[in-house]
Amino acid sequence: MKTLIITMILAATLTGQSIYEFKVEGLDGNKIDLSTYKGQKIMIVNTASKCGNTPQYNDLEALYKKYKGKLVIIGFPANNFGGQEPGSNAEIKEFCTKNYGVTFPMADKISVRGDDTHALYKYLKEQAASKGFNDPVTWNFGKFLINEKGELIATFSPKTQPMSEEILKYLN
Repeated sequence: MKTLIITMILAATLTGQSIYEFKVEGLDGNKIDLSTYKGQKIMIVNTASKCGNTPQYNDLEALYKKYKGKLVIIGFPANNFGGQEPGSNAEIKEFCTKNYGVTFPMADKISVRGDDTHALYKYLKEQAASKGFNDPVTWNFGKFLINEKGELIATFSPKTQPMSEEILKYLN
């Protein structure tokens, strides 16, 4: 119990920042400023173009359209699992648009595991650990759900389908 309390205090001090402080490069060349999504839920998903989970792009897009204004989905292409996102940012953008009609924001390709993990993913993983949530970044399409106040409220494994009741219960 003492270790848990110390871990939670450390996590709070290490992650004193807010999700809204993050700005990331987008595949379209524009900045994605997470502060513009205050008042909406945010789902952050690490994605890959050559993964068995890649068809989830269809349901992610459907979810984004269904809850537009209430929820924003931000995809973060990453090549950390089995080399399943080998393309350049331009190739990823073309693939997502052409094959899945993706209109939700997509960030530049980043690393979501290892020594070069992007700062946003370090923050999200620390938040998940401090709240006792599972780390969803065990493969491509792990999901973090942030509420309208910028607080992490759930994580979902890569196999959790975007339109599943497990996710929808947070949106309805």
